[in-house]
Amino acid sequence: MLKTNVDRLIKLSVVGEVASPTIRNVYTISATGRPQVLPGVGGVTYNLRVGDSALGWEADHVEPGASVVNRENDPRSGQGANTAFNVLACVGNQAVVASGEAKGDIGTVVGKHGGIEHVMVDFSKEVLEKLLPGDKILIKSYGTGLKLQQYFPDIKVINTDPALLEAWDPQPIGEKLGVPVTHHIPAAIMGSGLGANQTNSGDYDIQLFDETIVEQYGLETLRLGDLVAIIDADHSFGRIYRRGAVSVGVVVHTNCICAGHGPGVTTLMTSSEGRIVPHITPDANIASLLKLRADI
Repeated sequence: MLKTNVDRLIKLSVVGEVASPTIRNVYTISATGRPQVLPGVGGVTYNLRVGDSALGWEADHVEPGASVVNRENDPRSGQGANTAFNVLACVGNQAVVASGEAKGDIGTVVGKHGGIEHVMVDFSKEVLEKLLPGDKILIKSYGTGLKLQQYFPDIKVINTDPALLEAWDPQPIGEKLGVPVTHHIPAAIMGSGLGANQTNSGDYDIQLFDETIVEQYGLETLRLGDLVAIIDADHSFGRIYRRGAVSVGVVVHTNCICAGHGPGVTTLMTSSEGRIVPHITPDANIASLLKLRADI
């Protein structure tokens, strides 16, 4: 196992509620100028979980499992509680239903979605059937501040529960770190989410409008929960293009039809100096690593 500072991390309660679906504009305009009416963010998605394809759905930006938000009013900013909820929740954290018919049932944080500022939580199909918008979800946030303490001074770990890091099992390769991923993705096709000055919440999108690139990198097989490497991308203090840098994240929502958008990626690890060596491993998906589904 990699040596980390796990014994110094704080485990903290953050609470949200299942969010209702929202529609800002009835029509979503595609990159080819075609208006469509499609399901989008929010709600309980009964038939879409991590491990399922991120492409091919009659949908736009759909989030797997339960979409969760903190609606507490912070009088200082009006949104500080939801910012903390999104920043402190880490992929792999345990989530507990705290109210409603599913009270006491357990789930797992599987991603964060910027713009709408949702945290996505995976539950079994049986639990999803019991959830309602407004049900409270307690997340035991754990992982913020996680650091690798050997070999890798420039590699930052972000948004990652220590249990996920252990299951993922990256291995030293000399002075670099070998990391299992399902796909390599060129930074040139990354879209919405660029320009953010931090990567401790939210995501940014893989544009899939160039068929040649999609075929070259096998992106038609992207699944929700896939761990993917973005080549020439540095996420140390935001999302920027930097030749030689490597960032790794998890696919958190489905494909999109509008320009600049696509399956979203929440950052889990980054190296500005390219000390991450991503190697293709077909089962490098959090549904498999965290044993969230018996059928994968």
